[in-house]
Amino acid sequence: MPAKRVLIVHNYPKTGHGSVGTALAEAGAAVQTLMAHEGEPLPRDADGHDALVVLGGGQNAMDDAGYPYFPALLDLIRDFERRDRAVLGICLGSQLMARAFGGENRIGGATEFGWTPVARTGEGEADPLLSALPARFPIFQWHDDTFTLPPGAAHLAESETAANQAFRVGRAAYAFQFHFEADRALVRLWSDEFRDWLAENKPGWAERHDEEAARLGPAADAVGLALARAWMALV
Repeated sequence: MPAKRVLIVHNYPKTGHGSVGTALAEAGAAVQTLMAHEGEPLPRDADGHDALVVLGGGQNAMDDAGYPYFPALLDLIRDFERRDRAVLGICLGSQLMARAFGGENRIGGATEFGWTPVARTGEGEADPLLSALPARFPIFQWHDDTFTLPPGAAHLAESETAANQAFRVGRAAYAFQFHFEADRALVRLWSDEFRDWLAENKPGWAERHDEEAARLGPAADAVGLALARAWMALV
């Protein structure tokens, strides 16, 4: 069987692939990485790829002025879904997916950072990706924005701060507000790479990181890898 061709779109420096990269490697996928934020052009459509991954970033999903490729990325997301090819949006990627399918982006007012609890919804309990997960689980978050669900989307997960933590459009277009790809290794990398920003904006993180990673990281890593593998099985 030919290797599945997966396009990963980066929107920000040093985002990393984490558990998604692990699942792609296990499946023997042929991965193309595209640095859209650095000006690498997006493909016009889904031809040539079986699946699309849209990663996170520090910008908001409405910032077309700063990131003029966003409208083309929205079209690309819609084209993959229209052709029944798997899509995965994480954090900013989920916010862009909400925008692509008719949801409303809400900038600010939904700040979550660190390993926080997320719960499946009723629809999440029956979903192919989330059904095998615990009803409530810790997972890494790093965002300030949120969104409303697109019309007709399946609402899969929620938290106290941001009700819309995950949704599905069609068969295999999945959006996750939380960073399920961020295993402990990737979180440590981010903590090092963004040390100065975190010290100013998330005081105390350097002091509590190791304890939280030890206490909550193993369960979060297990959930993240399970989700990544389950999504890859849909490709």
